[in-house]
Amino acid sequence: MKKLELLYEGKGKKLYKCKDEDLLISEFKDDLTAFNAQKTGQEKGKGALNCKISTELFKLLEENGIKTHLVKTLSENEQLVKKVDIIPLEVVVRNVATGSLVKRLGIKDGTVLPFALVEFYYKDDELGDPLLNDEHCLLLDIASENELETLKILGREINTILKSFFLKRGLNLIDFKVEFGKDKEGNILLSDEISPDSCRFWDVKTKEKLDKDRFRQGLGGVKMAYEEVLDRILKDIK
Repeated sequence: MKKLELLYEGKGKKLYKCKDEDLLISEFKDDLTAFNAQKTGQEKGKGALNCKISTELFKLLEENGIKTHLVKTLSENEQLVKKVDIIPLEVVVRNVATGSLVKRLGIKDGTVLPFALVEFYYKDDELGDPLLNDEHCLLLDIASENELETLKILGREINTILKSFFLKRGLNLIDFKVEFGKDKEGNILLSDEISPDSCRFWDVKTKEKLDKDRFRQGLGGVKMAYEEVLDRILKDIK
């Protein structure tokens, strides 16, 4: 499948038209960004790692009833995906308090939450991706009440699947961000990616961070951490 016109370039990916108007080619980049792109960098091979990780996790979710935009992998850093209209919301699911939640609510870092917390953030870089409640979403005409409820349900279902999967592999899924889009029939599909760029993973025993926090916090070893996550995903658990 040949890449044609570049349609969109984001922080972590480029989207290209292809011969089939219902499909796109998603190319994963080696770029790293944090704090709304105030901190930037690059890690050679990161794009290929995220492509493989996201492919494996999307396949896992498909096997467990979650509909996604993934069609197939084309190369080490390219996926063929269904064309969707992205819902401009980041759906964040939190199992453990850390990051912005700690700053906003004063909860002690590392506190295990009594339930999976689902939050919506408005996808708008100029506004700094602000936190929204349901009424904000309705006011901005981002999604209907039923659609917002569907996003919450899907977020929690994805969390249940991934949390169990990673725990068996010695990783705690601390939190993650997912995005959804609508296909031409109006079906809501999991889109974008799931990778250490969009998740926080802590080793169960050592609490070592194996995600983009290594870049955010200047810990180094970003590529090694992503490689470790991929190794554990591919680990055959009997």
